[in-house]
Amino acid sequence: MTTLNLSSEQAQVLKETLTSYLSDLRMEIAATENHDFREQLKEKEATLKEILELLP
Repeated sequence: MTTLNLSSEQAQVLKETLTSYLSDLRMEIAATENHDFREQLKEKEATLKEILELLP
C-alpha cells in the first residue's frame, strides 16, 4: 500500500478534481458503444470512487 500525505488544501483540490473527472467519465461511459472499453471505464470509475472515499 502506498501512503500519500496531503495538506487539507491539497486533499480538497484532489477531491474536486476527481469529482469533476468522474462526472465526465460517466458521460463517456454512457456514450461508449464498445462493450469491452465500457467495462474498462467502469473499472476505472470504481477505482476512482474508492480513492475519493479515502479522502477527508
